[in-house]
Amino acid sequence: MLDVEKLLAILADDLQNGDEIHAFFAKNPNASIAGLAPLNTAQPNQLSFLANPRYQEQLTHTNAMAVLLTTNAKPFCPTHVLPIEVKNPYLAFAKLTQVFAYTPDILPDIHPTAIVSPTADIGKNVQIGAYCVIGENVVIGDNCQLSSHVVIEDFVKVGQSCQLKTHTFVGHHCEMGDFVVLHSHASIGNDGFGYAPKGLTDEKGWQKIYQLGKVVIGNHVRIGSQTCVDRGALGDTLIGNHVIIDNLVQIAHNVQIGDGTVISGCVGIAGSAKIGKRCVLAGGVGLVGHIEICDDVTITGMTMVTKSIKQQGSYSSGTPMMQTNLWKKMAVKIKQLVKE
Repeated sequence: MLDVEKLLAILADDLQNGDEIHAFFAKNPNASIAGLAPLNTAQPNQLSFLANPRYQEQLTHTNAMAVLLTTNAKPFCPTHVLPIEVKNPYLAFAKLTQVFAYTPDILPDIHPTAIVSPTADIGKNVQIGAYCVIGENVVIGDNCQLSSHVVIEDFVKVGQSCQLKTHTFVGHHCEMGDFVVLHSHASIGNDGFGYAPKGLTDEKGWQKIYQLGKVVIGNHVRIGSQTCVDRGALGDTLIGNHVIIDNLVQIAHNVQIGDGTVISGCVGIAGSAKIGKRCVLAGGVGLVGHIEICDDVTITGMTMVTKSIKQQGSYSSGTPMMQTNLWKKMAVKIKQLVKE
């Protein structure tokens, strides 16, 4: 439940009409918000938000108790709904989700089935779940939570207040800062894809290039499920502060990602690519190796980046969806342009 005091505390930096909210709850002393919901399904004990003008019509018919909105949208709010005026409704909604998120009770403990090296340095208030394996000379900071089946190899350093979900893997000598979250089956620090041909590969095969670097992850980083961050070949793979990475992303050896960058699902980044700060890589983007992306670049979905980007802005490639017969005609026209 969300009462008025908690609401005001969480949104202290966002609110535009705190007095109006106080007055509403003074008239309704037993009122409290039981959950969050979209405008079109919200019940009289729930809170909703309007962040996109296209849903303004839903605001006029909502049954929500209260709605997060901007001052410009307030005139469209029904009289039975408490308008909560904020600078950024989506950000305010995001802050309030923490109140209703499921957070199981976690007691600092090492499960009896966990295997923890006697040389490991385990901080205060750390939970280590069932069947975890903690290698030699590992350092784990205070207030960390390791779910079941987590594997941390030798000489890894884990900062404070990190969460490593079930079946995550951290390879030897890798480092991560504070408040890092690794979701289930994330792989940090496995070998990069480095091989040298011995000659005719069908006869003599490939010579493995042993990966001698590590992965270094900054503070407040979130890495999604099934995402792989490969260790460096000679130098290190570097992930900056406040980076968020979605599921099923491949980050190859020696990639560098700047602070505040977001990477969506199914992105593939080849070796030694360097990405700046505050960049956005949408779903399915591909980057070739050894290129540089400057700060403040947005790359839209399914774009293939084959050369460095030196000027901030939005970049796209690929073909938007169309009917198959039109797409075939377009492909023919493109071939004809090449022949010309």
